[in-house]
Amino acid sequence: MIRLRIQHTTWPRRALILTDTPRPRCPDCRGEGGWDHHYIDEEGEYAGTNSYLCPCWNDNRRWPLLPLPRIPRRRAAAQHPWATGGYSDEPPF
Repeated sequence: MIRLRIQHTTWPRRALILTDTPRPRCPDCRGEGGWDHHYIDEEGEYAGTNSYLCPCWNDNRRWPLLPLPRIPRRRAAAQHPWATGGYSDEPPF
């Protein structure tokens, strides 16, 4: 059974997507979708973390619903006159 929700994504383009969610009553992940396993080396030092995804959901199951418009970047000079490298004769207070 698929449990769907709407999400916002920024890559590769801003959009609203419909995505699957982990099963809330899954006995393995308890609704979190996976777990991390930290391991140590022979000297007892931290050596890394392995992340495991639970088979109760598929993170790659996504459908784009609505592409969102890109927000145009404003030039810094248009927003702030001092950003052009010029100096101001106004006092700092």
